[in-house]
Amino acid sequence: MAQPDPAGIVVDAARLPADVATLDLLAHRQLAARRTNRRLLLRGASPALRRLIAFAGLDDVLRVETRRQAEQGEQPLGGEEERQLPDPPGR
Repeated sequence: MAQPDPAGIVVDAARLPADVATLDLLAHRQLAARRTNRRLLLRGASPALRRLIAFAGLDDVLRVETRRQAEQGEQPLGGEEERQLPDPPGR
């Protein structure tokens, strides 16, 4: 048997609704991924979707990427540095 791909298949779950249809879809996609020795990794899942996954007992099956904490002096993910924009040329 081949080794599973450690990176897996990343799914952007930020806009997925927290409902039974989403759980069904994700479970079927996880099953299909497992047949090819891979796993799904849900990125950006809402707290409601994470709670629903746990409530359904699928948290061992559907992996949700945990947000890492920014280290000291580091910007959190998605944060941008504030800066002054240059003046437009010719004005």
